[in-house]
Amino acid sequence: MVAQRIEGKQISDEIRSELIHKTAELAKQGVVPGLAVVLVGEDRASQVYVASKAKACEQLGFYSEVHRLEASTTQEQLLALIDKLNNQSNIHGILVQLPLPSHIEEKAVIDAIDVKKDVDGFHPISVGNLVIGDDSLLPCTPAGVIELIKRSGNTIAGKHAVVIGRSNIVGKPVSMLLLREHATVTICHSRTANMEAIAQTADILVVAIGKPQAIGASFVKPGAIVIDVGINRLEDGKLVGDVDYEDVLDTAGFITPVPGGVGPMTITMLLANTLKAAEQANRIGG
Repeated sequence: MVAQRIEGKQISDEIRSELIHKTAELAKQGVVPGLAVVLVGEDRASQVYVASKAKACEQLGFYSEVHRLEASTTQEQLLALIDKLNNQSNIHGILVQLPLPSHIEEKAVIDAIDVKKDVDGFHPISVGNLVIGDDSLLPCTPAGVIELIKRSGNTIAGKHAVVIGRSNIVGKPVSMLLLREHATVTICHSRTANMEAIAQTADILVVAIGKPQAIGASFVKPGAIVIDVGINRLEDGKLVGDVDYEDVLDTAGFITPVPGGVGPMTITMLLANTLKAAEQANRIGG
């Protein structure tokens, strides 16, 4: 039996339709969600991401600002801009595009963002809230993974989830979110012994290791839900995930493609966070 594809674009569009409706309802109350994106330097991939975020804001009826700063911008100048945006009432979400130039300390920048405007979910308080289960703005890619699983008709509660990868951006937070959804969670990483045997026990397998096509069918339990967070460009220009899609296709029950799986969800969840932050700033809804 061939695995059912979990179409990230389709689910992303579904969520964006819901956000457009909520944005229109907010507008009736005089509130327009506002997102500020800050880009330091000339990183080409970051420029593409920033442009797509600005376009998505426009499509949903959000207000957006893009601050493009020279690579020579000092840490003090960047922190001054963040302070200004923290105090700007029409901005509900602040996103500083990573990576930053080497002379700027990433942690200092993340810590400077008002936690109520932390739409990336990277602030230490946001991370703490995630761990203890308090309401907070959730990191976008992990939140997107949860939505993909749920909206493809699958339940998480009671399932054994194995997460391969322990990064602060995906591996750790997605493990916490799976735990919050009542899965039993195992985290595997580069030092894990018998990783293949552990992965074979997973009802839900989430892979985020940044190694192209590293996980094949031998890691997958028949019928498992396989979520591939990786995106890697091969020498021939082809985009592939961390999972060997073709190899796993006949073993998994559900699988996300790359591209078109987790990718479209990240910006959509960023928009959802911005709308939620706008609601909370104006004490509307959730």
